[in-house]
Amino acid sequence: MMTAAVATAAALTLTACGTTEPAADSDDAKKTNEAITLTDASGTKVELDGPAKKVVGTEWHEVELLVSLGVDPVGVADVKGYKTWDQAVPLKNEPKDIGTRGEPSMDTIAALKPDLIVASTDLPPAAVKQLRNVAPVVEVKSANASDPIGQMNKNLDLLAQATGTTEQAEKLKKDFDAKIAEGKKALADAGLGGAKYAFADGYDISNQVSIRPFTSGSLIGAVNEQLGLKNDWSVEGDKDYGLGTTDVEGLTKLSDDVQFAYIGNDGDKSSTPWTGALAKDKVWTSLPFVKKGNVHRLPDGIWMFGGPESMGQYIDSVVAELTK
Repeated sequence: MMTAAVATAAALTLTACGTTEPAADSDDAKKTNEAITLTDASGTKVELDGPAKKVVGTEWHEVELLVSLGVDPVGVADVKGYKTWDQAVPLKNEPKDIGTRGEPSMDTIAALKPDLIVASTDLPPAAVKQLRNVAPVVEVKSANASDPIGQMNKNLDLLAQATGTTEQAEKLKKDFDAKIAEGKKALADAGLGGAKYAFADGYDISNQVSIRPFTSGSLIGAVNEQLGLKNDWSVEGDKDYGLGTTDVEGLTKLSDDVQFAYIGNDGDKSSTPWTGALAKDKVWTSLPFVKKGNVHRLPDGIWMFGGPESMGQYIDSVVAELTK
């Protein structure tokens, strides 16, 4: 089963220009060679000789942020999975697959000779310790249910500092804020301001359907509320990702007039129980919002735990689906 951790705007491209002046004499070149000192999510001080270029990412959230910043990682955990689940921010290169997100291969990473490894705080401390023997490691807190959007932006800023891409980070944040405002207005104009809304994903494993509500503490939940939608879930979410757990019976607690949305993936058949196992389930088919046709499948490939570009595409898809 796919878990949260183990649960587009054009990327900035830097091009070299011909010049009659020595490269070292330009201000930009001097900045490029300046050492960088930063503090990561674990509180560890990380020192880099300069902006990182050869970067390895052990978690998809961080990989997406790197790609959005214009940094093509040389190594990515579960490349096939990323390409399946994060089509909103596709890889622009062909990075080396470094293993799973929960157990990256130390030998594979070492062979890449990276100048920076970006690791989620969800990775076991013992693994992070091993990674620090290979190259400098910046740990990123992938999610924080107390401030999901703030954490996303904090992560973006941290990786931008490490890679010398702060201008692109500011652009991404500005574009995201504009996307929120645009989406909120579109929903309000359609009479959907304050509409009851519930987003979930679900899985059918060995004929057992489980449903994962995205509460207000999830990144998507926070985006929904910024859009002026009212989260209809009453279940509690975890302290990091804001994810709850329920079954089809739990859906009877949703409001009759709720707009229900989900993301599945045809590349992972277990992730589409709504059109599979539940299609003939009497509880599901009898739900008022199902009978009314207020069930919305959003496009595949929008990573629910991604960065500002994934969330921007999520906003576009929600607005398009609810206002059509």
